[in-house]
Amino acid sequence: MRLTADERAARRDIDTWAQSMGSPVSQLINWAMQPVDWVVERSVSGEMLDRAEEVTAEALSQLSDMSARTGVLDTVRSDAQKQGIDIDAVEDLRHEPLEVLDELAQTRMQQNALIAALEGGGTGLGGAALLVADIPLLFTINFRVIQTISACYGFPMEDAAYRPLVLAIFTAAASGSRAARADALRESSVAAAALVHDHPYSGRRTGSFHEQNRHVPREIAKALIRRKLGQLIPLAGAAVGAGVNYWFTKSTAKTSFMCSRALYLDWKERHR
Repeated sequence: MRLTADERAARRDIDTWAQSMGSPVSQLINWAMQPVDWVVERSVSGEMLDRAEEVTAEALSQLSDMSARTGVLDTVRSDAQKQGIDIDAVEDLRHEPLEVLDELAQTRMQQNALIAALEGGGTGLGGAALLVADIPLLFTINFRVIQTISACYGFPMEDAAYRPLVLAIFTAAASGSRAARADALRESSVAAAALVHDHPYSGRRTGSFHEQNRHVPREIAKALIRRKLGQLIPLAGAAVGAGVNYWFTKSTAKTSFMCSRALYLDWKERHR
């Protein structure tokens, strides 16, 4: 199916995002966090870093178990109906105009970032004892963000089969690199091709889920965990925890927004 002028403009917007160096806010946070990074590099033990990476890997491995507990689909369906969109199922949103779905998704993006900031600030007061608890909570909030935004475009990701795409979004959000964004968009395209032909989606790479994603926790940890460990710095823990959680959740929301739009456009172009 041919794309409209607005949809072609959205495609260009996605391409610009994929090639960009990140938002001004993200760049400002990266600059502001440099002193924290310097302190962490010199004061945090390798054992603590390894432990944080283990917690990250464990949190990511539990993503499929979180799906049934999020209640995302009912929330999105209710939001759509409040916006005047008459649907029976979330999948029906695939047939709505992109500008309508963009508005639906944008109403859900800011709220979770504030929740994550509050959670990070609270756990930041507890130093090392609460740092380990903070990581699974952060991933739970961000997993809900990904599910919510993708559902706004008619693609519920409650099935464990979507974990390769979810992990690609997490990786792109944490690293902010062009390569990671390109990888997430390629994963979206593969998912769209499978869905339009009613084929099962299992990710781009062959092999088991563990084999496909064995490097993901380390990639995410390199970008995220060192900054989370800044919560151990006396007096700065709450501010670092709130700031990093807010940055990561905003980045996750933006990445999910762009990848979900790309998924919608790829699906529509292939759909007959």
